[in-house]
Amino acid sequence: MTAADAGLIGRVVSKLRRPPAYAERGIQGSILIAAAGSYGVGARAPDDLTQPTGFDPEAARLFEAIVESAYLVANADGDFDATERSTFEHVVLTACEGKVAERQISALLEDLQEQLSEDGLEKRVQMVARSISKPEHAREILRVAALLAHISGGVSAVERTTLERLAGELKLDVSAIDQALAEASQALSE
Repeated sequence: MTAADAGLIGRVVSKLRRPPAYAERGIQGSILIAAAGSYGVGARAPDDLTQPTGFDPEAARLFEAIVESAYLVANADGDFDATERSTFEHVVLTACEGKVAERQISALLEDLQEQLSEDGLEKRVQMVARSISKPEHAREILRVAALLAHISGGVSAVERTTLERLAGELKLDVSAIDQALAEASQALSE
């Protein structure tokens, strides 16, 4: 990613907040926002809390997987500088509509950076895929990653290769990648 203009960032955020084109009728928001709600609650809940919190560990894992997949695609070229990280963090925070705190996203990105350094891209792609069990969640991973990749001016060949690796591990075919990229391109050209 490079520093993107405010208009492009706004379009990405807007699209991240909306349900995907393939969502069932009546769905109001994106899977990212729904999962962020649980992730934010879980990170804010005290350890000794005995009353119901609304925390859903599966939704929290989904949120982490969605963010990590986009992070892996953004890092695919080996160049994820401070400007790119700041833009990435801003877009995720803004898209989540306050459901996740800035410190939570910063901590998550630190963890993702450490895990990627320790494990490498292939293993992290496999770990993301292991946490996903529903086809619509797998498709959301590709959609979010494609949208965030467009902030840098489009999806490069190495980013597409990373999307292909994700799709393969998620048991999706190339048409799912093409659909995610087409939806991202169309939304961002509006």
